[in-house]
Amino acid sequence: MSLVPIMSTAAAAALGAVLVVSAPASAATTLGAAAAQSGRYFGTAVAAGKLNDQTYVNILNTEFSMVTAENEMKWDATEPNRGQFNYSGGDRVLNQAVGNGKRVRGHALLWHQQEPGWAQRLEGSDLRQAMMNHVTQVTTHYRGKIYAWDVVNEAFADGGSGGRRDSNLQRTGNDWIEAAFRAARAADPAAKLCYNDYNTDSVNAKSTGIYNMVRDFKARGVPIDCVGFQSHLSNNAPSDYQANLQRFADLGVEVQITELDISGSNQANAYGAVTRACMAVRACTGITVWGIRDTDSWRTGENPLLFNGSGAKKAAYTAVLDALNAGGPGPTTTTTTNDPVPGGCTASVSLNQWDGGFVATVEVTAGSTALRGWRVATTLSNGTVTSSWSSNRSGTSGSVTFTNVDYNGAVPAGQSTEFGFQGTGSGSGLTPSCTAT
Repeated sequence: MSLVPIMSTAAAAALGAVLVVSAPASAATTLGAAAAQSGRYFGTAVAAGKLNDQTYVNILNTEFSMVTAENEMKWDATEPNRGQFNYSGGDRVLNQAVGNGKRVRGHALLWHQQEPGWAQRLEGSDLRQAMMNHVTQVTTHYRGKIYAWDVVNEAFADGGSGGRRDSNLQRTGNDWIEAAFRAARAADPAAKLCYNDYNTDSVNAKSTGIYNMVRDFKARGVPIDCVGFQSHLSNNAPSDYQANLQRFADLGVEVQITELDISGSNQANAYGAVTRACMAVRACTGITVWGIRDTDSWRTGENPLLFNGSGAKKAAYTAVLDALNAGGPGPTTTTTTNDPVPGGCTASVSLNQWDGGFVATVEVTAGSTALRGWRVATTLSNGTVTSSWSSNRSGTSGSVTFTNVDYNGAVPAGQSTEFGFQGTGSGSGLTPSCTAT
């Protein structure tokens, strides 16, 4: 934990405001635990080939709560020949993560790069059929095991047009992104579906083009749940970084920082600024750094990560940990003596189960009166909860109770929010009951 200097009242007044800084009574000492205090995750990209490196694995298991397969779930890895699927690398990353109590982001179903050679040679309706089959097959294979998918990656052009990138995928028809999202939802209804891109960290033509697509998708009911901001930065975060995240959040989607790495002499300050921006936007549900040690980075020689080549924590690590421990704002509420008594709520569960494990997604729906908080109780007779998200949990087996976190306690009348948990054994027989608090 870093020490916070105390500013005198006079000094604060000279700056025009009184700044009150209070550290948590017991600050978390790892990135994943610190992020979890506000219901968020902190993850990293993982390469299957490095899972024999003990230093790498020790940092992974200790520090992170979310894992993204760096290359092992991309098209060229999972379908090297048409109709012949190979999940060995992706499964290795997923099994290592799940076995150590972590969740997994899927990356990436469709991308104009890292297409297998056979797909690069296709066009038109033949390519459209192949890519839709690919989305369906891969999401079906991982159904119930993936927290969120980057369904489409980097489909917008750089520069000032704000339009789509020219690619063989785009040339199958302008509706290809929508079609991919609908196919992914049909194959795995529980996974969050994300659009992911780079050079979108500020309000610019490219990010605005994506913003307009997301707004259109939400208006027409196209199933999009989140937008990923890669955030490959140098020295500083854009001054409007938080405002840009917020404008997407205001469309009703989650925002996730998906591939964060920052080079330059101002690295620690920039990492802190990005983390604080996420913490300030309630719909920013997590941060993923693109690699663990500087020597694991794709940005060779730029040293853009939180650990140096030997695995030692850098100043940027401390800046991130302090920002996570400082927390973020809770829901804005005004309480008066004549507030109505909270109405009732209901809870329903969607269960995805396989031999030896399960994922449960629970939907909490407000009754005729808005919720200011909720509690869901259930009984787990034949399984054990290993991890949960978007909730606080009490218990791991038998009687288990979940309560809202700061950003999903306020639910308008008739509307819903959701949380989830993963476990070993069986989740059969779950009958969650909801109480308004």
